[in-house]
Amino acid sequence: MKKVYINGIGGVSVQNSQLGLDIESFVPITQAINYAQHPSYKEMIAPAMLRRMAKGVKMGIYSAQQALDQAQVTMPDAVITGTGMGCLEDSEKFLRSLLENHEQFLTPTSFIQSTHNTVGAQIALRLQCKGYNFTYVHASVSFESALLDAFLQIQNEELNNSLVGGIDEISDYTLSLLQLTELVNTDFDKPFKEGVNIGEGATFFCLQNQKTDATYAEVVDVWMQHKFEKTSFNQGLQQFLEANQRTAEDIDVLILGDNQMLESKDYFNQIERALPWADLVHYKHLTGEYDTVSAFGVLLGAVIVKNQDIPKSVLTAKKKTGLIKNVLIYNHLRGEDHSLILLEKC
Repeated sequence: MKKVYINGIGGVSVQNSQLGLDIESFVPITQAINYAQHPSYKEMIAPAMLRRMAKGVKMGIYSAQQALDQAQVTMPDAVITGTGMGCLEDSEKFLRSLLENHEQFLTPTSFIQSTHNTVGAQIALRLQCKGYNFTYVHASVSFESALLDAFLQIQNEELNNSLVGGIDEISDYTLSLLQLTELVNTDFDKPFKEGVNIGEGATFFCLQNQKTDATYAEVVDVWMQHKFEKTSFNQGLQQFLEANQRTAEDIDVLILGDNQMLESKDYFNQIERALPWADLVHYKHLTGEYDTVSAFGVLLGAVIVKNQDIPKSVLTAKKKTGLIKNVLIYNHLRGEDHSLILLEKC
């Protein structure tokens, strides 16, 4: 089967957009609600279109074009996206209009732009890409589902390359509901068990079956499982490593999507103990929590592999010296939707 390489990366996050991939300069978030810091879109999107676009669409188009430019690909074979909540602002706009107008005299624009596949569709329309286009809406493994789809198709020579990304945005009404259920922090004096700091963003990758001068890393495997008994988690991890002919000692860097909620700690502690020789990295203190934030974890892993250096802004524990060859990214949300992604230096 063909190997799969990350040859281009693009992203918009809560960090200053001018920093690009200079993760060393990223600043930890200090508030409950963290909106993306948007770059200038006007060089890429016509002003008339820009005014009507949801912020998720703008972030997606910008990030996708960055990834294509880095990989020097003008037309991808496929556009595959993942989103947990879709274009929330337009969804709320349509529903509000529905209520205020008593279900009469409604314009369809907000509804059309609110569908979850809007971002992937708008990217394809802009590029005039008529290839495979699919959007996964699988909660906190939405991005992993998109990545696995592209990974398998490239491996099996159904695609030569693919754009893959994860996008999620914050909206006021949905945010208020999350705060009512205490899934999002409303008061910094409360412990993390009563909610997380939330963020938004878009991260895209250009995957190809050929290694180039721009290559960041090889994607070795992508694995997901909805639920795990805590007692069987280590067994699942060992099966994943064995399937990829790796041992615990082979993992040089372990990247954890730990959002510091007490109910999530058990699984993260287990994998730390199972891989005691790996350098430990965290990233959600830079991005906030959202359904497709694991895409940023993969971005971080790819940058670490390419630069052979771990930024101090994400390093929690340094245990190894020498070559960084294997990087493992692990994420779950509230004990569900576990995912492992293995990257390798190539």
